[in-house]
Amino acid sequence: MARWAVKDKAVSIRRACRLFAVSERCYRYRARLSLANERIADWLIRLTDNQRNWGFGLCFLYLRNVKGYRWNPLLSHKSAIKKA
Repeated sequence: MARWAVKDKAVSIRRACRLFAVSERCYRYRARLSLANERIADWLIRLTDNQRNWGFGLCFLYLRNVKGYRWNPLLSHKSAIKKA
């Protein structure tokens, strides 16, 4: 809503953030790791296709300990959920 007010109604960013009770930091936030998310999701899908009895935890441990990836487990889990 704040972006809409700034773009279409020519309201300043500061005022729009106050009106919609959003911090300016949240207003300016942009997600950056979409490529990494795609890679994580692809790895998890490949693993679960090959190892049907593995859950997320085992897949994550395999990627971390065997393949050497140092992804955050929460980021990995969110990527898996979005891809499914």
